[in-house]
Amino acid sequence: MRDLIVAEWRKIWTGRAWWAVSAAALLMCVMADAGMLQQELAKTPRPDSTREITSTLVQGWFMVELAAAVVAMLAVTREFGNGAISRSVLLSGGRGRLVAAKLTAAACCGAAFALVAGALAAVSPWLFMAGREQRPEWTMTTTWTLLGVMLVVVTGALWGALLGLLIRQQVAAILVLLISTWLVGEGLLRLVPAVGRFTIDEAMASVYRGGNEHLLPIPWALLVLAAWLAAGTVAARALFLRRDLP
Repeated sequence: MRDLIVAEWRKIWTGRAWWAVSAAALLMCVMADAGMLQQELAKTPRPDSTREITSTLVQGWFMVELAAAVVAMLAVTREFGNGAISRSVLLSGGRGRLVAAKLTAAACCGAAFALVAGALAAVSPWLFMAGREQRPEWTMTTTWTLLGVMLVVVTGALWGALLGLLIRQQVAAILVLLISTWLVGEGLLRLVPAVGRFTIDEAMASVYRGGNEHLLPIPWALLVLAAWLAAGTVAARALFLRRDLP
């Protein structure tokens, strides 16, 4: 099983797609943090404003979650697209083993992205606030925000792999991911908060302290995330075991 997981891990980093996706995520995070900092500094300073700015700069790196999800998804859908999935099943010793290996590799991929995002998020307050009168103030809230960001990055990678197994078609899977991330979750939260807060994206927002008053408390959000991942795993495994392979 170890060799199988290593093989799936290598597939994730094959090609240049992950470089492009990672660079795009890095650019989005930098632009978001820079824009937020300018807005905050333009406001009238408050006694707790520096602490809020520090936590918000850390929070901005949650967007790495989308990159981790796309990279994990591409690794899965690529095999369906080129027909290599059938050979992977034969070499792995069974469909169930292959699903387990792919999800384990996706979790490791998410952990790699989370470590990088965590390191960049931790130093970002000092980088963005360098040369200014205000200095970063790291608090326990900032620490929990950082841990929340790292957790949702790992969750995002797993979710991306699961969507890839469920949908199989690369373009369709990416569209579903982007639409659900940018439109469905946020739209439902605005229109029907009682429902929207239970979407996976808004549960992630709770974990990294998104700040919306309609979000779930963090313990409930963690349960919702676990439920989404469990349901996705059961559905993806069942479909992969039963449906014909290309």
